Amino acid sequence: MEQSKTIAFHTLGCKLNFSETSTISRLFEQNEFEKKDFHDVADVYVINTCSVTETADKECKQLIKKAKKTNPNATVVVTGCYAQLKPEHIAKMKGVDIVIGANEKFNIVQHVQQFQTTHEPQIYSCEVDEIEGFNSSFSLNDRTRTFLKVQDGCDYSCTFCTIPLARGHSRSNTIQGVLDNVKELSNIGVQEIVLTGVNLGDFGKGYNGSKNHNETFFDLVKTLETQTNIPRYRISSIEPNLLTDEIIEYVAQSKRFMPHFHIPLQSGSNQVLGNMRRRYRRDVYQSRVEKIKSLIPHCCIGVDVIVGFPGETEELFQETYQFLKTIDISYLHVFTYSERENTIAKEMNHVVPYLERKRRNSTLRNLSEKKMNYFIGQQHGQKKTRII
Repeated sequence: MEQSKTIAFHTLGCKLNFSETSTISRLFEQNEFEKKDFHDVADVYVINTCSVTETADKECKQLIKKAKKTNPNATVVVTGCYAQLKPEHIAKMKGVDIVIGANEKFNIVQHVQQFQTTHEPQIYSCEVDEIEGFNSSFSLNDRTRTFLKVQDGCDYSCTFCTIPLARGHSRSNTIQGVLDNVKELSNIGVQEIVLTGVNLGDFGKGYNGSKNHNETFFDLVKTLETQTNIPRYRISSIEPNLLTDEIIEYVAQSKRFMPHFHIPLQSGSNQVLGNMRRRYRRDVYQSRVEKIKSLIPHCCIGVDVIVGFPGETEELFQETYQFLKTIDISYLHVFTYSERENTIAKEMNHVVPYLERKRRNSTLRNLSEKKMNYFIGQQHGQKKTRII
């Protein structure tokens, strides 16, 4: 019987997921699958999941139902972080045919082809400590800008986060491997590359299960500046404790790296940061912002922040609000804390009521709008630069 040859994708979560979906899509196209929109009738639907928030889990279930409603005979594949964390749970959902964890994500074509032959539902997964190897990926939805994965996994143990459980230990590409990707992207006309990863500043740790290959993120930045011809690079997100003076100073005089940093804060309260097991305190964060602004006054600085973490009293929330109000940042990505299974935070006392979490989220979103309007106002009349 002739195999199905149309396929559709839907991606939940971060830019890293989008880069991986794009690469997986190209693998199918190389095997003569025709790509369709997720709203269209297709023979295979692939859902690349996230599990950072409860919303992403619920949306995954809705997408499975949507795919089966569009084509009841379609093959539905679920992969990504949620699939790694809860493969058995997902496999029991009505309509799911294949569940693929982190280690097998880039072997997805052969798993789909096998199912089309046997029609036997399968789970392809492993324990998180068995996840190894690095698979490079990049997005090509916008031919002028691409998200290039250079690092994966995380060795941090933040009490609210499931990503280390879903993606495994920190590991990365080699600089030469990145250069090979950049050459390919340059040849097809890409003008801007956004460097992405789970913990980007940790670049250089482990490659295909090997020991540290003695390369750093700073080494990568310098190499991309001096040995490539891509006009623009951007650092997607980097932890404040890994954003060194040398990186900031180099970007300040760079002709290729955009004046834009996205630096996760999560809380402006040292007490909450401690409960989160973050590897810095707010004085370190403030020093990073001040260093950037002293060298790049027009730099755009984005911030991730979580509201409603267990034990975050109104007083501690106000510490975050006042801290963000006073430091010279440009915009906020505000996340409402949600309990995740197998995290330390889920077992913590002094849970913040959900409606209060939403109120705090709204408060910081309003602050973000004011910050962005002020930042845009500062840029007005100056030389126009594509910063965001």
